[in-house]
Amino acid sequence: MKRLYMLLFAAFAITNLQSQTKFNLLVGTYTNTCQSNGIYVYEFDASTGEFKMKNSSENVISPSYLSVSGDNKFIYAVNENGSQSTVSAFGYDSASGKLTFLNKNDALGADPCHLINDVKNVIVANYSGGNIVVYKKKTDGSISEVQQLIQHEGKGPNAARQEKAHVHMVVFSPDKKFVLSNDLGLDKVFIYKYNPSSKNEILTLKGSVDVKPGSGPRHLTFSKDGKFVYLVQELDGSLTTLSYDKTGNLKIVGETSILPKGFTGGTGAAAIKISPDGQFLYLTDRVDANAISVYKILKNGSLELVEQQSTLGKGPRDFVIDPTGNYLLVGHQYTNDIVIFKRDKTSGKLTDTGKRIELCSPVGLVFTKI
Repeated sequence: MKRLYMLLFAAFAITNLQSQTKFNLLVGTYTNTCQSNGIYVYEFDASTGEFKMKNSSENVISPSYLSVSGDNKFIYAVNENGSQSTVSAFGYDSASGKLTFLNKNDALGADPCHLINDVKNVIVANYSGGNIVVYKKKTDGSISEVQQLIQHEGKGPNAARQEKAHVHMVVFSPDKKFVLSNDLGLDKVFIYKYNPSSKNEILTLKGSVDVKPGSGPRHLTFSKDGKFVYLVQELDGSLTTLSYDKTGNLKIVGETSILPKGFTGGTGAAAIKISPDGQFLYLTDRVDANAISVYKILKNGSLELVEQQSTLGKGPRDFVIDPTGNYLLVGHQYTNDIVIFKRDKTSGKLTDTGKRIELCSPVGLVFTKI
């Protein structure tokens, strides 16, 4: 009997361990350049790097970036479609990967490019519209019409890219008391006080921080301890380190360039993420570079370059690190694939596994629990 219990316990332990290494990978795509159903769900095994497709949405227009609810039951997507852009809500069954369309509403701004959500609200950055919009969540997971619209005004020195405001990202502070927003057109990071229960003043402006003129702030991420913010600028390849305190104050404390010495080609910095253990920072660069940079995060928040290497594709718009930290996956908008890299947890370095997920124009990548 004792042996039977031991065998059962061992079987349970192995099953539990296996379940902890398998996750769903959600991929948002552009649907206007090649054949795509919109959102794809893959099962990914973080112990082997193997994957299999589980499900996809149907006839969803360019759901480029995705945000998953905290209870793992709903997915929210921006639908980039020029002046006809919308924001959509889906029911999500993680076991089967099935997506059930709930509703969509006008984005009230062209080309939404990023979004976040919590229990009460969905907050969206509209790139071409140059504004932020906020939707209330309904009890069934669907979204209301826009409850608040914040319009940014102004321009920057780059006449081709900064002719007006271009809001590129919205991010909760670690304690969710503030929302930070990067504006590529204005060379500013805005800090908004977050009032989740308010009806139509969910975000109120606290202040902003200016970055280098013409740099074009795109995406940022918080350090694991919440004391630093790392900001990558799309237009000139700057990487800026800012200190952050719990009152919502940002201050620039360091800056470097992600461009290799002597690099003369086109640049278009894109995504920036931190490893699950908080030890390493990763970011991608597009156009001619098509590279990923790896930095070690030192105890004082400063950065030390580890390596830069090719992403092995064109247009590395987004990437994601699996929750165990074993693999890093890069989505290529123009070569229509996701390249799977093995990640060395000690050095932070990346090695190509040879594994590829082939699909049309992957843009936003998110891991969820099954």
